[in-house]
Amino acid sequence: MVVKVLVVDDSGFFRRRVSEILSADSNIQVVGTATNGKEAIDQALALKPDVITMDYEMPMMDGITAVRHIMQRCPTPVLMFSSLTHEGARVTLDALDAGAVDFLPKNFEDISRNPEKVKQLLCEKILSISRSNRRVSAYSAPAPAPVSTPAPPPAPSSVSSHGSSVPARPAPIPARAPAHAPSSPAPKRKAYKLVAIGTSTGGPVALQRVLTQLPANFPAPIVLIQHMPAAFTKAFAERLDKLCRISVKEAEDGDILRPGLALLAPGGKQMMIDGRGAVKILPGDERLNYKPCVDITFGSAAKSYGDKVLAVVLTGMGADGREGARLLKQGGSSIWAQDEASCVIYGMPMAIVKAELADAVYGLDDIGKHLVEACI
Repeated sequence: MVVKVLVVDDSGFFRRRVSEILSADSNIQVVGTATNGKEAIDQALALKPDVITMDYEMPMMDGITAVRHIMQRCPTPVLMFSSLTHEGARVTLDALDAGAVDFLPKNFEDISRNPEKVKQLLCEKILSISRSNRRVSAYSAPAPAPVSTPAPPPAPSSVSSHGSSVPARPAPIPARAPAHAPSSPAPKRKAYKLVAIGTSTGGPVALQRVLTQLPANFPAPIVLIQHMPAAFTKAFAERLDKLCRISVKEAEDGDILRPGLALLAPGGKQMMIDGRGAVKILPGDERLNYKPCVDITFGSAAKSYGDKVLAVVLTGMGADGREGARLLKQGGSSIWAQDEASCVIYGMPMAIVKAELADAVYGLDDIGKHLVEACI
């Protein structure tokens, strides 16, 4: 089945280039374009695309506001384009909170220098997120204000208002779809020395939902592995730290694991843990698809902590985490997977379940409370 795409950007060059790249794939059809958020909403309602690509900074209405309206009126998977800057990271995280599924850096140099690589990555993203659960998700947030009166163009400081400030409470995320099978029973308590959580597409919102349920005195150290560019992980850790009762920071070489602290693997690098509870940050290996890689961190945890690790695999494309989970399982540690109904992309958790490595399968809303129940 051909995937229908709506391309939204105020740059005529970028609209044309993205449309050309996508149209060259026989599995993708560009059904329309829009130059601002207001047009995007109208076109989404009229054309009912399978996927929307969305810029952030546009006249009339910015991309984040448009995403919120689209998720309320015709939920559709949205791929955001973002700049690889700290402010761009903050804006992108706001877009994911608003309902976007995934993002790609908006880099004109890459488009002209590596057209084949850009084409492959963009088309793969479009085809993958077209199969996400976002279309059938219902949002619990109040409906946004009517859009009949266009919003004024964003001032130069508008990026800061959407990006640098952090909401006082977790932003609304999709309500869980009805599960097709009952979740696993509540976990048994165990003196875990480490909780390790790996995720990819859909992960920023999923991690926010899980970690905000944990008390400040959560008794186990936590490591987080989220597939994310180097410019994004610091901003993401700062956001989580402000929203959560536990502490969250981007991991640095030599950091020591401690209860109530979550260390986020830095983008573009690899994170390992030694038996003394110290974190090692290593350069990203070009031979590896993921930097950071869940398998690398899980594997080091298996070697250092034996049966005292509780590993959780959340929403994401691919199978990263499966081989690391296998090592953990062989050492006697526990593995949880997010259930299909609450995943944005049921790839990484599915790999765990199909390999028969999951000790429990839970919906996203249940994982945080079960972490509290499991750790003593």
